[in-house]
Amino acid sequence: MVMGSLPENVDVAVVGGGVGGYISAIRAAQLGKNVAVVEKDKMGGHCLNYACIPSKTLIHIANLLYDMTHSEKFGIKSVGASIDPEKMYLWRMGVSKKLEQGVEYLCKSNGIEIIKSEGTFVSSSSLQLQNGESLEFKKAIIATGSEPRELKGFEFGEKILDYKAALMLQSIPKSMVIIGAGYVAVETGMLYAKLGTKVDIVAHSDVLSRFDPEATALVKKRMQELGITIHTHANPVSLDDSSIKLDNGESISSEVTVSAIGLMPYTKGLGLENTKAMLDEKGFIKVNGSLQTDDPNLYAIGDVIGEPMLAHKAMRQAPVAAEAASGKSASFDNMVIPAVIFSDPEIAIAGTVSGDGITVKKFPLTALGRAIALDRTDGFIKMAYDSEGIVKGVEIVSTDANAMISEAALAIEMGATLEDIADTIHPHPTFSELMQEVSEAALGRPVHFYYGKK
Repeated sequence: MVMGSLPENVDVAVVGGGVGGYISAIRAAQLGKNVAVVEKDKMGGHCLNYACIPSKTLIHIANLLYDMTHSEKFGIKSVGASIDPEKMYLWRMGVSKKLEQGVEYLCKSNGIEIIKSEGTFVSSSSLQLQNGESLEFKKAIIATGSEPRELKGFEFGEKILDYKAALMLQSIPKSMVIIGAGYVAVETGMLYAKLGTKVDIVAHSDVLSRFDPEATALVKKRMQELGITIHTHANPVSLDDSSIKLDNGESISSEVTVSAIGLMPYTKGLGLENTKAMLDEKGFIKVNGSLQTDDPNLYAIGDVIGEPMLAHKAMRQAPVAAEAASGKSASFDNMVIPAVIFSDPEIAIAGTVSGDGITVKKFPLTALGRAIALDRTDGFIKMAYDSEGIVKGVEIVSTDANAMISEAALAIEMGATLEDIADTIHPHPTFSELMQEVSEAALGRPVHFYYGKK
């Protein structure tokens, strides 16, 4: 708990100190409200401590090692390059610790009380804390996020790790089986494969089956090049000390087994039954456009209110909920929530690249100077636009797709046209030129790729 006395009554109570929770707390404090955050674990939540930041930290380390040992074509010879698992672990933990401390500093600087405790609603204006005391509030924001979903018969424990435990290993396993083939499974599998682990992925249908097949085909190809074995249309049926059996008759030996089949909203122990807040049929908290629940005193944001379960969605919803809870007119009305898969190559999506009245143009990385120079030509950009040339969606499969997709999101939010993007000077040589190149092509004036005569 931050130094100071325990508040008995606050204007705004925030339940959950993750990226959504602490941002909403800061915004409410900026608006002059007396705010307390109730967090049972670490400030920054799963994103900073167990998921987003740790996974991207480890992916960066794995990429450094892999590139160092696979760069002979550039004239680079590496002898004896290896990974020190202990130092890698300490760096990963240090990054999260630094960010956690930064969040605590920001909250303290904004006069926000941090209460390290679980909180249970006993009414629409009161929270029961673990130490027996209660916290009275005028408004509350629920930002409890999500937790890994368990597979029946393969519950988490010593034999089955969740994604959090998989990102906290202090040694590099010789072999790993990952149950699930979504973005978490793909990111985890590829990073460990680059560190030298023999990885098997068990996919109920196929890898990244919810995404564009043309994009996922490139990722799947790269996974196979890294030695990852993908078991498609398969399900685990049993696990003994050394192997997992699948319903297709296969048996896979593994040092470590990870279950990464998805996320579920975290509402356990919240006591929502003591309020007027309601859940939908999937267990998500129901909210309106201002992120207010069926209980006028309670607001909710992030993973706990539904898909997409992405940290940056919660980060945008956080100030909206804080402003609404502070009596201001505010609503979550963003047109697009971009998404990034930190695979190799990366996949980034904003808006939609299909639908009635939509035209899609594609530009390949094989025609981009930057991609050729870096030997990163597996990929493309797709841009979707309507009959008036207004951009409706962008999909990027490329190195640094994560950095480029924000331009696409901004274009969609602002109602930008193909002309707007094509006539904007993009620095050369960069991957960001993809946005300009595909816009030029869509306008019928391509320069660096020949599409054939009309």
